[in-house]
Amino acid sequence: MCKLIVNMESNPRKILIADDEPDILEIISYNLTREGYETHTAKNGLEAIEKAKLINPDLIILDVMMPRKTGMEACQILRGLPQFQKTLIIFLTAMSDESSHIRGLELGADDYVSKPISTKVLVSRVNALFRRMATNGDDNDGKTISIGNMVIDPVKFMVSINNKEIALAKKEFELLYLLASKPGRVFLRNEILSQIWGKEVIVGDRTIDVHVRKIRQKLDSDCITTVKGVGYKFDL
Repeated sequence: MCKLIVNMESNPRKILIADDEPDILEIISYNLTREGYETHTAKNGLEAIEKAKLINPDLIILDVMMPRKTGMEACQILRGLPQFQKTLIIFLTAMSDESSHIRGLELGADDYVSKPISTKVLVSRVNALFRRMATNGDDNDGKTISIGNMVIDPVKFMVSINNKEIALAKKEFELLYLLASKPGRVFLRNEILSQIWGKEVIVGDRTIDVHVRKIRQKLDSDCITTVKGVGYKFDL
């Protein structure tokens, strides 16, 4: 299923929507098409992975509970492929517990929208993510950071220490890049939430803590220092 609105942008952004409920697929696709996006749909996680490889979407919306691959499994597989490391991903879910929310963000999701879905809220979140991506792209594109034996390349989405590449999830990479962009500067927690997740995305303070812990573990380094009650800073 593919819908393309005419007389809009010459190259509209492509959005892949994956959900096993036909009504939800139709409603989301209709509203995003009205907004000027080109929409594609998938009925399960496996189909979402295959369609993503074919169409290379700018954004993927994944229902968490789907047959043949859950949304989280599909996200993990896609994030492991170089062409999808920067692709925007939103999870749709009826689960409201904090652990599921944090797990989704750890896997590299850019946003997490709860069911029942408000199409106005979803469209607003989609538009906000694209705006933030454009802003971050202007700020970071091509600016490789080299500090000591660490290299952080935002174009290749790669971190290396002593020429050894280290795989980070999307949000982990973005958080590390933000902190390393100004070594020694303390970033407030609210500032980090706003710049990495955006003002429209609702995440708790624990989300930052979890991501910092993951970065330290993967880099085997305490390069990120916690400033109690304030925020975080990068020291190497």
